[in-house]
Amino acid sequence: MSDTKNNNYSGDSIEETRKKKMEEFKRSFDKSVMNNDYDEPQKVHEYSDETSYRGYSSSSSPLKRKKSNEINSYSDSDTKKRIEKESQKALKQQSKEDKRIEKNKAKRNQKMFKWVWLTMVVLVAIVLSQVIMVGVNDLLAIEREKDPKVAQISIPADPSIEQIAEILEDNGVIDSAKYFTLYANITTEAEYFRQGNFEIETDKDYEAIINFLQSNINRTDIVTVQLTEGMNVLEIATKLHEEGVTSDVQEFLDMCNSDNFDEEFEFLKNMEDKDKRYYKLEGYLFPDTYDFYLNEDPESTIYKLLNNYENKVYYEEEKYYGGSKTTIEELVKDSDYSLDEIIIIASIIQAEAANEEDMYYISSVLHNRLENGVEMGVAQLNCDCTVYYPYREYKDIPESIRGTYKSTYDTNTFIGLPAGPICNPSKTAILAAISPYETDYYFFCHATTDDGSVPYYASTIEGHEYNLSLIE
Repeated sequence: MSDTKNNNYSGDSIEETRKKKMEEFKRSFDKSVMNNDYDEPQKVHEYSDETSYRGYSSSSSPLKRKKSNEINSYSDSDTKKRIEKESQKALKQQSKEDKRIEKNKAKRNQKMFKWVWLTMVVLVAIVLSQVIMVGVNDLLAIEREKDPKVAQISIPADPSIEQIAEILEDNGVIDSAKYFTLYANITTEAEYFRQGNFEIETDKDYEAIINFLQSNINRTDIVTVQLTEGMNVLEIATKLHEEGVTSDVQEFLDMCNSDNFDEEFEFLKNMEDKDKRYYKLEGYLFPDTYDFYLNEDPESTIYKLLNNYENKVYYEEEKYYGGSKTTIEELVKDSDYSLDEIIIIASIIQAEAANEEDMYYISSVLHNRLENGVEMGVAQLNCDCTVYYPYREYKDIPESIRGTYKSTYDTNTFIGLPAGPICNPSKTAILAAISPYETDYYFFCHATTDDGSVPYYASTIEGHEYNLSLIE
């Protein structure tokens, strides 16, 4: 009785009180575990009687404890496992939720990045498409085809592609110098463009424009020049310069002494005594009326002259000469002279003859002297037209050398033909050189009258002196 009174608890009441305390402890502990809300354990009194328990305060509120592997003495092993399992489950759930949130955030960011990138690509594509379309339209002349015009342009000598593009843009032939420059730099070279004046339609695409400007055929600055029979290289160069065809006389003369044309023209390959000639191409610049261009390239000009010689002399179609159909080339082969020698003879005939018939008589005199001159006491040709070559007359010789000048072509000082032609003969003179009249003449002279030059021929020196007395 005394023990019961002292504790103020009965047997049943103690059991009920214990159950209530345990339920209260569990609720408090579970809440602390979930909230991570633990403090250092508070040391309490240990009760000696059977109602006492370790680590629990007599206070009505449960103590907060620090997280520990030590579970309250009231927790059995099942409770401990259950609490640990629920704790791990909660942590896993939280980790999974965090990952889900991060994943959703990443998806949102990635989606936003794609939209921004796509927007930028579209904007750039729109800008580039506009730029490209402008270039394509100009390249294909799409806009310019709607209202075509004819523009007059002038291309300078040795232009750059950039210069040409600016000229075309300034004159409305193209819309963009930059696009044309880009295209031309890829597809062609500046050196292929021709200088000169052009009339070009503004509805041409880039490729058509380039082809147009790289052909002399389309130039409008055409100069018609007549090169007469008997003109020599110096006179031709001067004439072309006066007409505006050649800008540099010396450049033209240098080209006439070059080997630039040998491979293309067969008649130049077998030329003899090249190094002894004043001008290698003398005799082969065929006299005719030509269409040249202002400031034309000298090489192009000479090509025209040589081509004309080739077509009208060297490779001429068959014609009736002396009653039979043949060519000049075949006639030369049947003669005792090479083509080059025939041209030299023809050049002297051209320079000396008063008219076409006179050419055949003078040819006979030259042939007779070349074949029998030594026996007849006239070994030299003695032609006045050779004395001052490459100059026409004494007054044409430059003053600085006039007093001492001696031509290596002077037929008064050596026997036979000079090293080369002294002028560019006509086709008639060439035919006369091939087929002279058959005579016994070794001398000729001319009297100047109001009606022109009158020829006189003689077989002997006496007869020649008599003819000279008539014309003095």
